[in-house]
Amino acid sequence: MAGRTHSVTNQPPPLTGYDVYSADRALAEAVERHVDPAVLDEARDELASLGRSAGSAQVQEWGVQADTNPPRLRTHDRYGNRIDEVDFHPAWHRLLGKGVAAGLTGAWTRPGGHVRRAAGFMVWTQVDAGTGCPLSMTHAAVPALRHDPALAAEWEPRLTSTLYDRTLRPAGQKAGALFGMGMTEKQGGSDVRANTTAAVPLAEAGTYALTGHKWFCSAPMSDGFLVLAQAPEGLTCFLVPRVLADGTRNVFLLQRLKDKLGNRSNASSEVEFDGTWARRVGAEGQGVRTIIEMVAATRLDCVLGSAGLMRQAVAQAVHHCTHREAFGGRLLDKPLMRNVLADLALESEAATTLALRLAAAWDDGGEQERALLRIAVPAAKFWVTKRCAPVAVEAAECLGGNGYVEESGLPRLVRESPLNSVWEGAGNIQALDVLRALRREPQALHAYLQEVGRARGADHRLDRAIKDLLTELADLEGIEGRARRLAERLALVLQGALLVQYAPSEVADLFCASRLGGDWGAAFGTLPSTLDLAAVVERARPLG
Repeated sequence: MAGRTHSVTNQPPPLTGYDVYSADRALAEAVERHVDPAVLDEARDELASLGRSAGSAQVQEWGVQADTNPPRLRTHDRYGNRIDEVDFHPAWHRLLGKGVAAGLTGAWTRPGGHVRRAAGFMVWTQVDAGTGCPLSMTHAAVPALRHDPALAAEWEPRLTSTLYDRTLRPAGQKAGALFGMGMTEKQGGSDVRANTTAAVPLAEAGTYALTGHKWFCSAPMSDGFLVLAQAPEGLTCFLVPRVLADGTRNVFLLQRLKDKLGNRSNASSEVEFDGTWARRVGAEGQGVRTIIEMVAATRLDCVLGSAGLMRQAVAQAVHHCTHREAFGGRLLDKPLMRNVLADLALESEAATTLALRLAAAWDDGGEQERALLRIAVPAAKFWVTKRCAPVAVEAAECLGGNGYVEESGLPRLVRESPLNSVWEGAGNIQALDVLRALRREPQALHAYLQEVGRARGADHRLDRAIKDLLTELADLEGIEGRARRLAERLALVLQGALLVQYAPSEVADLFCASRLGGDWGAAFGTLPSTLDLAAVVERARPLG
């Protein structure tokens, strides 16, 4: 029982019992903008349903349980037999099952599927980001498998299914399946051409025995994995099933689970192949070309995941400051706090708007849009994922000491926030990929300039930023050393162009003044106070 002196006052209520999707105005407006009117009502309904689930107290508790009860590796059974299984908390299975049921692996099978899935992925990330890994890899495996029509016909219906089946049995006996990926090796990292895993052809055409080690293999309880290995004609893509068609387990030796900073609910493992059966995907020696669209899709998911984490951090900060009082009034109404919140809200909205525009380009699939993706995805992956960590840290500070306490949920966001900048190629890899696109694919820059050119004349700071970007692109002296700066400017100019076209004027004005016009300091909360900060904060406030 509480003592007589103990009375809890001035504490914000939990941010639960609300629709995570509908409360995010920037996200909902992007869906309205990009989804075909013929399926828009259906998309609204499914996303609002997922949003209500994500905002419920029960599902949020599942997220906490999955994070605080990380997976456990069991290499052997009680009799000493090698089993290589990973045990997950029941909350993990509930969250993953709901993600699958919501169509987060099925973008390829319905109209407007990529935008609808992108919005749902952002919503579900805000519960717990761990399940995003298997959902992302399963979704992204489809274009790689399509290099082999027979494999695609066999596996695609399972991967795009809305049924979650956690059992370890032959995939042919399951209505739904999940995929993982294993490319990284300890001696090569991002340099996958340095991989040493060997693939020896077997008697059956297209089948191989793999021998080697993978340094990172996430979601090791998935039904299949796309991996890279050295075949006789060079680096090649392979499908490794977890369980073989006859019911026996493939040789998939889990050495250990990684002890990670964040993403605790998801199992990331080291795996050893020793005569492991695999099926070739695509031609020998064309591994990178085969898997490149999978990598592009997972990189976009890194952008979506970071945008979702930023949104949740901002929602928590604005919610806290709406209900917390200090120095005679609400924190929300204090000019300096309002400046910080508006700055955070700008970062979140810019990330969301860019991410959904890229998802719409996937849905379109035309030559122009694919060219845009070639340069915009690595630039967005570079910039948006790097902005996630400072946003999460600043949002936690908005809660003061409460934001440093685990129960607030902000420390979990802080630990998660650096992940997507590392996953699927760290910052330097993305910046160098931007340069590669500029050098080898002139149509990519043309598509980018056409995209930002749609906003020319709407804001003088954006016009000047486009002009400065063109000047920088014209000077190739020491370009590799400036690759990060170039990737940053490409992302910022594209964000500015999109906000000028689609966001409320107060959002676009503040973004262009700060991110493009130079009226911005190194820390959050240094926006020009002469502009309408209150409207920007109100737009970011979660409803309910």
